[in-house]
Amino acid sequence: MGKAGLPVSPLAPARFPDLPVIEGVEFASAAAGVKYQGRTDVTLIRVAPGSTLAGAFTRSSTRAACVLDNQVKLAQGGDAPEGAAIIINSGNANAFTGARGQESVDAVTGAVAQALGLPRGRVFSSSTGVIGEPLPHDRIIAVTGDLAGRLDAAGAAEAARAIMTTDTFPKGAFATLPGEGGEIRITGIAKGSGMIAPDMATMLVYVFTDAAIPADLLQQALSSGLDTTFNAITVDSDTSTSDALILAATGRSKAAPITDLASATGQAFVAALHGVMRELAHLVVRDGEGATKFVEIAVTGAQDTADAHRVAMAIANSPLVKTAIAGEDANWGRIVAAIGKSGAEADRDRLTIRFGDMVLARDGWRDPSYDEAAASAYMKNQDLRIGVDLGLGQGARTVWTCDLTHGYIDINADYRS
Repeated sequence: MGKAGLPVSPLAPARFPDLPVIEGVEFASAAAGVKYQGRTDVTLIRVAPGSTLAGAFTRSSTRAACVLDNQVKLAQGGDAPEGAAIIINSGNANAFTGARGQESVDAVTGAVAQALGLPRGRVFSSSTGVIGEPLPHDRIIAVTGDLAGRLDAAGAAEAARAIMTTDTFPKGAFATLPGEGGEIRITGIAKGSGMIAPDMATMLVYVFTDAAIPADLLQQALSSGLDTTFNAITVDSDTSTSDALILAATGRSKAAPITDLASATGQAFVAALHGVMRELAHLVVRDGEGATKFVEIAVTGAQDTADAHRVAMAIANSPLVKTAIAGEDANWGRIVAAIGKSGAEADRDRLTIRFGDMVLARDGWRDPSYDEAAASAYMKNQDLRIGVDLGLGQGARTVWTCDLTHGYIDINADYRS
């Protein structure tokens, strides 16, 4: 069973990965009773002095107080000469809570700053859970001293579990790469299961590296990977008020500093970082509320990349497509309908639709080789690939989604209770 008492997703990995320790990053988790009793629900992360920071956040116009606060702080620069900290709670989103929301953020980050001897401007906070309920910040502050005293470089797995809400498994990913003079490590944890859609399409993500890299380059490396990772997934088309991704680089690797992203090491670092981001994004989809299928939708031949994205997301978010997938029904007509409603340039007579390696339709008609039995058999797989070629240009985009089952309704119908 997952943390919320839900059966673990059938798409979950066999085990949580053995994340490499990132020198200069420490974790501690505790049960503060923010919403539920008997669960770890608060995590404190400390990042060493001399680190650099970058971030990405939801574009929702009803952003949570902690998101707004983090954006203001990162806008002042990504350097952390005295170090930094992140305090995270699950069970309450501290969103749509008016002035009290910022008061709670100030109280929590102030307590962390005092406990760790950090400037308040380098303490970031994240909250996830129910919207519209005041955050009981006193409960978080009450465990801050204990958390500060138990910080541990090996605590990432416990932190990944503490930030879960309706998640059924903790999520982690890592990469290592050779630098000039030493190895560079990257590790990340995430939470997310529902309210997942682009505009920073996950709920909470924290990625750490021991690379030495200036804050502006770190931000560039992060931002350049968003469209093909966290902005290329959807569970239910709903964008969260609380999406946050914070990336910290401690500079503790023995490798030479990365001063040019176009260098061999810079390119390898960006590729490895994006790989970690993509893996975390996929894990969020694999834990989609009620999900039983992981679906890749690859669109090619679009007039441009924007159109390819429109088509891919129209298919990925279609309730008709998603329920057909849940029912293992090879109803490719629903793909045709989703393409038509996407707003992208399309020509019926140039379309090609594939399930896996099978061509189902082409040139405006069902393919002569179409085999209903083979298509239906393919739909029984847990991992599926839908391919669409629009036949119009060079635009391409791949996105990932899951099916829509009654489990999604069950989870969300009584979320607050």
